[in-house]
Amino acid sequence: MAIRLKTPMKSQQQRLAVAESYLRETVAPNATALDRDPEVLRQALAGLGDRRLLALKVPEAWGGADPETARQFQEMVARYSGALAFLQTQHQSASGMLARSDNEALKQAYLPHLASGDRLLGVGFSQLRRRGTPMVKARPVAGGFAIDGQVPWVTGWGSFSEFIVGAELPDGRALYGVVPFADTQDNGGSVTFSEPMQLAAMQSTQTVIGQLERWFLPAARVVFVKPAGWIHESDRHNVLHHSFFALGCARAGLDIVESARKKKQLPAIAAAWAALDRELNTCRSAIYQRSTQNPAESTGDRQANPSPLTSLQLRAWAIALANRCAHAAVTVSSGAANLSHHPAQRVYREALVFSVSGQTTAVMEATLDRAIGASEVEVAARSHYLT
Repeated sequence: MAIRLKTPMKSQQQRLAVAESYLRETVAPNATALDRDPEVLRQALAGLGDRRLLALKVPEAWGGADPETARQFQEMVARYSGALAFLQTQHQSASGMLARSDNEALKQAYLPHLASGDRLLGVGFSQLRRRGTPMVKARPVAGGFAIDGQVPWVTGWGSFSEFIVGAELPDGRALYGVVPFADTQDNGGSVTFSEPMQLAAMQSTQTVIGQLERWFLPAARVVFVKPAGWIHESDRHNVLHHSFFALGCARAGLDIVESARKKKQLPAIAAAWAALDRELNTCRSAIYQRSTQNPAESTGDRQANPSPLTSLQLRAWAIALANRCAHAAVTVSSGAANLSHHPAQRVYREALVFSVSGQTTAVMEATLDRAIGASEVEVAARSHYLT
């Protein structure tokens, strides 16, 4: 029998209003500290849990939100703190995976505790996107699976107690299961982690390398087993997912530009803000429209979707805007932007992260195409969405 939350749910707009208030009043003033101090970041994450905002990707019956609300929330968090956005999305992704599992016992154990953050999980399966020899392998054994290999990226050391690892089975299928996010030895196997990597941005999120050696994953801890190539199909279907972080980052850059516009009263700043704000709103509208109509579209099939831009092109546009708005923030901040604690410097680094988060070869190619220059189809898109 499925568990249902006993506390009454707020309306989706109420939840966004609660999130906006918390992010604007508590998170934004401490964005620099969140970017540098893991403990301050953990406290901010706990604040989202106190407001039951940490499992928006699970079904609404479990305390989740509708897809539109979840997208707006992700964009909103990225506007006020890139580090918090990056950390919480690891848990949100793990929550969504657990909600889709057929392992009812595992769901019963976790789902009631995810929105509040009473149980926090990360993810470690980006290595499944890589071609060639698998970095993490799993083989069936009595009662479960034995896992060996190196997980190159696991974010949330010290914040999450567990993470969902991805490993390739001998027949090419992908195994996903819950493992400890702490140095652990058990049944002759081990899970160990490196020191946090020295990253150029969002160091406070504590990203480490995991090593599994003969780690026994019981069948009871298996989230699911997916067909070979499933993660690539999922990436194609969710190509716009990371666009909302880029949109939030772009708005963060424009917030800095707007502050400089009011302070310096220079026509050039006002003109730049107006132009970028108009373009950001146009790009945002196009992405939200595509997300609700046909988020999986990525080839530009005009019969399937009359939009002049594909989903990949829209994603690349959002990435470009995040970088351009962050660059504008640096420019209007002048020499002060070179200070490591300056907001423009932080947003500039966050744009770097959101440029490559969830990157696939197709997204890389679209981003590079966009970097070369605005294409004729984008010019057509601006005309399409502005009329």
